[in-house]
Amino acid sequence: MRSFRRWLSMLLAGSSVLALAVVPASASTTGTVVVPPGVSAGVAVFDRQTGQFTESLNPNLQFRSASVVKLLLALDYLWNRGPTYEMPAADRSRLEVMLRRSDDAAASYYWDQLGRSAIIDRMVPRLGLTNTAGPPATHPGFWGYAAFTAADTVRIYRYLLDQAPAPVRTFVMGNLHQATRYGTDGFDQYFGIPSVFEPPFAIKQGWSGFPSANGVAGVDLVKEALHTTGTLGPNDRTIVAVYTLHPDSTPYGKAYTDVTRLTRTLTVPGAVKSPGTWFTTTGSGVRVRSAPNTTSTVIGTLPTTADVLVTCQKKGQLVTDPPHTSDWWAYLPKYRGYVTNIYISTGTPKLPNTPDC
Repeated sequence: MRSFRRWLSMLLAGSSVLALAVVPASASTTGTVVVPPGVSAGVAVFDRQTGQFTESLNPNLQFRSASVVKLLLALDYLWNRGPTYEMPAADRSRLEVMLRRSDDAAASYYWDQLGRSAIIDRMVPRLGLTNTAGPPATHPGFWGYAAFTAADTVRIYRYLLDQAPAPVRTFVMGNLHQATRYGTDGFDQYFGIPSVFEPPFAIKQGWSGFPSANGVAGVDLVKEALHTTGTLGPNDRTIVAVYTLHPDSTPYGKAYTDVTRLTRTLTVPGAVKSPGTWFTTTGSGVRVRSAPNTTSTVIGTLPTTADVLVTCQKKGQLVTDPPHTSDWWAYLPKYRGYVTNIYISTGTPKLPNTPDC
């Protein structure tokens, strides 16, 4: 653990490696990024249409990659399969669930099959990455401990969109455009980009250090990590990479909210922010339902005390959870469902400044 802590401390302290000319090298040179208190962040937003960065905050600061490294696993697998890039059905299925639902078992399979850190060693020169590294020698099997930066993540997406063979681009980006709300581990992966913006978007999210959905402790030893990366706008116009670390023992719902709040401050050309009003929820295990009553289908479950976007509210079944009672239900467009107002922290049965549905 001590050696890992020293390794992570060096990562968080930054590096002397110089950025390529296309990446602003200073801590903050563009944009109006607002980082929530207590959060460490690295941000890069690149407009492919103008060839300019609209946001840059600590773009070369290294973070453990969590599941964002799955982009490199997929690219390494596909690298020498040209010109047709055909793949066995089992691999296609495994890669699809890894990219769409961030499946960890699939990532572990390819990490072991393709040579572990050798994957990173191959992909760094292939893509011209400047500050990406494999996991520390003390944790060779932990693919999520690979070191990534926001700037290098932009380079990965630029390769995919502008240089990769068409079958590779179609496969990888096509799956990222179909990313599901919940990962195979049960985590809601629609924080950040998909919470803030309207489609079209493609995402590859990362989370590490939070207790898993089935109660098994996460593998991280220090701070909780939560990252939102992907593309937004017509023809994947803008690339967004947001990496964050949160104080140790931060609940998932708070980190989810902090990353989303940071993402709301970004300037993203070509992207459209979703309409509505942001509210903070209360309680844990709050269910989103297809209709404003407790007998309708459960669509999803909210992260504990997370911000949600509400477009309108509708009268429905009276629900009581002392001391709160309300027959009003908020409509959450990102879930396409309703949640009772008693779990939205306004202190009133009906939400203020929110129209009726």
